[in-house]
Amino acid sequence: MSEPAGPTDAVLAVLDDLRAEGGELDVLIGELSPAQWATPTAAPAWTIAHQVAHLAWTDTAALLAVTDPDAFAAEVEKAVASPDTFVDDGAEAGALLPPAELLAWWRDSRVQLQRALREAPVGAKFPWYGPPMSTASMATGRLMETWAHGQDVFDALGRTRKPTDRLRHVARIGIRARNYAFTVRGLTPPADEFRVELTAPDGASTWTYGPDDAQQRVSGPALDFCLLVTQRLHRSDTAVRAEGADADRWLDIAQAFAGPAGPGRPPKGAA
Repeated sequence: MSEPAGPTDAVLAVLDDLRAEGGELDVLIGELSPAQWATPTAAPAWTIAHQVAHLAWTDTAALLAVTDPDAFAAEVEKAVASPDTFVDDGAEAGALLPPAELLAWWRDSRVQLQRALREAPVGAKFPWYGPPMSTASMATGRLMETWAHGQDVFDALGRTRKPTDRLRHVARIGIRARNYAFTVRGLTPPADEFRVELTAPDGASTWTYGPDDAQQRVSGPALDFCLLVTQRLHRSDTAVRAEGADADRWLDIAQAFAGPAGPGRPPKGAA
C-alpha cells in the first residue's frame, strides 16, 4: 500500500512563505537585549515578550492540532471555559520566561509545525478553535498571525519593514473572513460578493478579488488593507477606500482573525 501523498506545490509555497515570515521576525528579535524584550507594544499590557509568547503558544497549539487532535480538543475546552482570558493568559505565562528560553521555544515550535504540515497527507483537515483547517489554511493563518504580531514588534522598536508579496496571504484571509466579521458582531453578512482591488507592494501590479461588476467595492494599497484587517491600523489612517454602504460598513469592522470582535486600534494622535 502506497504512502499518502504530501502537500501540493501550492501548499508548499504557502509553507515556504510562512517559514520566511517567521525568519524575518526572528532576525529582528534575535538581536534584542533582555531589556528590550520588555518594550511595550501597541497591544494593551503586551510587551515584545508577550507578542513572541503568543506566537510560540499558538504555534504549539497548531502543532498539537495537527499531530494529536484528541489532546487539542482538551485545549479547546480550556478556551471555551475562559473565552475572554485564555489568549492573554497564554501570552502572560510565556512572557515570564527568560528571553533566551522564550526565543528557543518559538523557534522550536515553528520548526516542528513546519515539519508536521509538510508531512501531512493531501486533503488532511485539522481541528481548530473555529472550523477545521486544511494544511493551506493552517499555514495561511499562522502566516497572518506571525506578520500581524511581528508588526507590533517592529512598531514598538521604531523599525520599518519592507512589505513583500507574502501580504497576498494576509489579504486573502482577510477577504475570506468578511462574513465572519459581520456575524461575530451579530450582523447579517451582505448577500453579494465584493470587488477588492489592492495595489501590490511593488506598486505596479494589482491583486483583484471578486466579480468585476460588483456594486460593493474596496480598493487601496495591499499593505494598508492588511494592516486594517489585522486591526493594526485604524481605518482613518489608511488609504483604503470603499464604494457602497455594505463595503463601507465592512471596513469599519473587518478582522482577519478568529475569536471575539476586536476593539481595533485608535486613530493616530488619539488620546
